[in-house]
Amino acid sequence: MKKVNNVLIIGSGPAGYTAAIYASRSGLNPTLISGLEPGGQLTITTDVENYPGFENPIQGPWLMEQMKKQAEIFGTTIINDYVKNVNFRQFPFVVETEKEIFNSYSVVIATGAKAKWLEIEGEKDFMGLGVSACATCDGFFFKNKVVAVVGGGNTAVEEALFLSNLCQKVFVIHRRDKFRAEKILQERLLKKKNIEILWNQEVEKVIGDKKKRCISGVEIFNNKNKSKRELAIDGFFVAIGHAPATDLFKTKLKMDNEGYIITAPDSTKTNIDGIFAAGDVTDKIYRQAVTAAGMGCMSAIEAESFLNFKKII
Repeated sequence: MKKVNNVLIIGSGPAGYTAAIYASRSGLNPTLISGLEPGGQLTITTDVENYPGFENPIQGPWLMEQMKKQAEIFGTTIINDYVKNVNFRQFPFVVETEKEIFNSYSVVIATGAKAKWLEIEGEKDFMGLGVSACATCDGFFFKNKVVAVVGGGNTAVEEALFLSNLCQKVFVIHRRDKFRAEKILQERLLKKKNIEILWNQEVEKVIGDKKKRCISGVEIFNNKNKSKRELAIDGFFVAIGHAPATDLFKTKLKMDNEGYIITAPDSTKTNIDGIFAAGDVTDKIYRQAVTAAGMGCMSAIEAESFLNFKKII
C-alpha cells in the first residue's frame, strides 16, 4: 500500500520551514516539497535586520539554510521538486509533483509570493537582458553603471539602497510624491548621494536593442505636467511588490479577487478541512518573514489537531 503522509508542506520559505519544524517536533514526520525557488524570497534578500534573535544584520539565504537544517534535524523529509497539480476532493489528498504522486491526510500551503510586473511595452522582451525584479540577483552585472528602480514601498527602497553600493547612479521612479516605505529606509535612501528620486513619474516603455541584447533606457511620463521623456539607463529593476503564488490552487480553494487564499479568522484553516494556508499566500497586510513563520507554526498545530480529531494519529 502506498505511504500516506500525515502532513505534506508545499513551499519552503519561513512559513513552510516553520510548519515543518513544528510538525516534525510533534512526531508527525512531515514531507516538504521545496518548489522552484527553495527558501522563498529571503534567498534573494541580503541584509535582514528585523528577524528577532539577531543583534546584527544577517543574510537572508543563511537564515533560510538554518531553517532548512533545523527542519531536517527533527525529521522532515525535504523533496527538491515542484507541485503541478492537486486533488483536494479526494481523501487522503493527492499532490502531484513533476516526479511523483503523494498522498497526505493534511496539507500546508506555503508557496509564498512572486514579483509583480508593470506589464508595459518592452518589459518581457528585455527580461534578463537589462530588466530584472531582483537587485541582489542581478545587481552585480550593472557595477559602475546607471540603473533605475521603479516602486515606492520597502522593496523598491531596499533594492535602490543595495544597488547604490554597486552602481554609479540609481534613479528611483515613483508615481506618487511620497514613499510607502518604512521611515528608517527612507532616511537611508535620502542620505545616498548617488540616488536621485523622480517623483510623480510613471514608466510606460522599456527601450533597447534586441540584437545587442541590452536596454538603453525607459520612457517615463510625468503625471503632474503630462510630459514624456526618455531616461537613459543600463538596467531597470521592477520593485512594485508581489502577488501570492496561488495559481495552482485556483478553483480548488476559496480565494479573494487578488488571489489570496481565504482562511478562517485567527487561523490558517481554509474552506477544506485538512488544508491549511500560511504566509504570503494568505497574508496581504503584513507580509513579513516573522509573521509568515508565525503562521507556519499555527498551521502545524492546527494540522496536528485535525489529525487527532480524525483519529489518524
